[in-house]
Amino acid sequence: MKNDAYFMELAIKEAEKSLKDGGIPIGAVLVKEGKVISKGHNRLIQNDSVILHAEMDAIENAGRLNYEDYIQCTLYTTLSPCPMCSGAVILYNIPRVVIGENTTLMGAENLLKCNDIEVVVLNDLRCRDLFLKFAANNSEIWDEELAKVGNTTEVK
Repeated sequence: MKNDAYFMELAIKEAEKSLKDGGIPIGAVLVKEGKVISKGHNRLIQNDSVILHAEMDAIENAGRLNYEDYIQCTLYTTLSPCPMCSGAVILYNIPRVVIGENTTLMGAENLLKCNDIEVVVLNDLRCRDLFLKFAANNSEIWDEELAKVGNTTEVK
């Protein structure tokens, strides 16, 4: 039986795909009843986008699902989702989010929890290391992305 670790592995592969394409290494996978509905990765740099975070990409790539589909889904993401991505999870009634790690960057997990979304943090060191390596080797890109949203918080 496929479990959270299996689907997080797929999200990590998406993060690696983003990094290979010159982007920020964050990946996401949307799963319904043990089957992958869609995958996505951060495309901010590659597409010169302001909204194509990994979670948004995965939700977009799923197409127009109906309410019954969304309420049976779990979103897997390598890093803690930001307020925009968390808002999309709430909007589409996705009841569960599994996060690879949240020590390098804390997103809007409390927003999810306050809206009765189950939040599971795996503390997967591969997610942390992939992101930290990117941030260290591309500090100017990461600092620029943080400045766009008025966040001056440093990566831990």
